[in-house]
Amino acid sequence: MRRIFSRLTAPLILLLVSLGWSRVVAAPLSADMIVSVPDQVLALVDRGKLIARYSISTSKFGTGDSAASYRTPLGTLFVSAKIGDRLPSGAVIKNRIPTGETVAVDAPGRDAIVSRVIWLRGMEVQNQKARDRCIYIHGTPEERRIGNPASFGCIRMRSRDIIDLYDRVHIGTHVLITLRKMHDFVKPEEPDLLARSD
Repeated sequence: MRRIFSRLTAPLILLLVSLGWSRVVAAPLSADMIVSVPDQVLALVDRGKLIARYSISTSKFGTGDSAASYRTPLGTLFVSAKIGDRLPSGAVIKNRIPTGETVAVDAPGRDAIVSRVIWLRGMEVQNQKARDRCIYIHGTPEERRIGNPASFGCIRMRSRDIIDLYDRVHIGTHVLITLRKMHDFVKPEEPDLLARSD
């Protein structure tokens, strides 16, 4: 019995470590993200209770998942990778590698990916291309556009918000991107005592 247990647990531990399990400490395992496209809001929810709420920016081209559409995919996805541990706010990330440059908020003519990257993978036919399309939740220096659709498919956030969210979620966290309003999922009068909002 002990031999069978060790044969089963060793691969499981290796899998969890390869998925970044050692970093999973900031958020409850049951927490999920909900992205409301009409509200331009992302909420971190645990068992129906609001943990955190952030203003975001989805695609200015609308929703969808076809190649080269620059649209934000809908449906259920999950966090497949996290990039940017301990980078300073505004640090530029290109091709998922920090460049060493830091960009100020609303720097003229700069539309870089900054601070943190949360890479999404689709779980449904309607979003199966998301990972190959490099659909991220990421920081943007164009913070003046947050709250309005302005991206090229990704979900953009203020640097302080993506850093906060990054520390709360883990590999495997589910993300629902929906055309429904946030009040369908979270009652505004029932936030968690520890919830934060921008």
